[in-house]
Amino acid sequence: MRKHILSAIQTHAAAEYPKECCGLLLAVGRKQQYYPCRNVSTEPNEEFRIDPEEYAAAEDVGVVIGVVHSHPDATSRPSPRDLAMCEATALPWHILSWPEGDLRTITPAGSTPLLKRPFVHGAWDCWQVCADWYRREWGLEFPAYAREDGWWEQATGPSLYEQAYEAAGFVQVDQPQRGDMIVMSVGRTAHPNHAGIYLGADPELPGESAEVFGPGPFL
Repeated sequence: MRKHILSAIQTHAAAEYPKECCGLLLAVGRKQQYYPCRNVSTEPNEEFRIDPEEYAAAEDVGVVIGVVHSHPDATSRPSPRDLAMCEATALPWHILSWPEGDLRTITPAGSTPLLKRPFVHGAWDCWQVCADWYRREWGLEFPAYAREDGWWEQATGPSLYEQAYEAAGFVQVDQPQRGDMIVMSVGRTAHPNHAGIYLGADPELPGESAEVFGPGPFL
């Protein structure tokens, strides 16, 4: 990373400490520029959220080529959420430990295993596993569904699976076939809150080794 950009990120991290700073790396013509943004997270000492209006304003200045944030009083090691959101944004993520000053860059791999991925709500959760299976197996694409953490516990709030399945192209069936999505309620919940893909008698996942329990059918 160029020295003037690293210096700008360090200055931003110091100014925001002990909160996480966040910003965007822009390509403006042939030059690169750090664009500091406001962290609008409700827990800015633990995570960051870039103000959507500032993100849009940055896109008016240049092309977004990276996401930047700091880890106050922690190493630059990416969290599971960092890894998940790096994949979701399809952009390099630059993580600065502060005040230590170590900078680490992670890049999207382009394909996250379906099995044994860390759980990160909204990015690597049960719905995303299902959506990724449909994309890899059948070439289907779904829109990005906004979902707040804990939505399933709010009795007066929306039941997301129930309200969205028809618009997404699903229909209810009595007998599942391979590739059907099974929606269920797990734990103390006000709404169905979990989903998986019915695999029938064949547990194979191309490119991945699955630990199989019992004779099937498999989920």
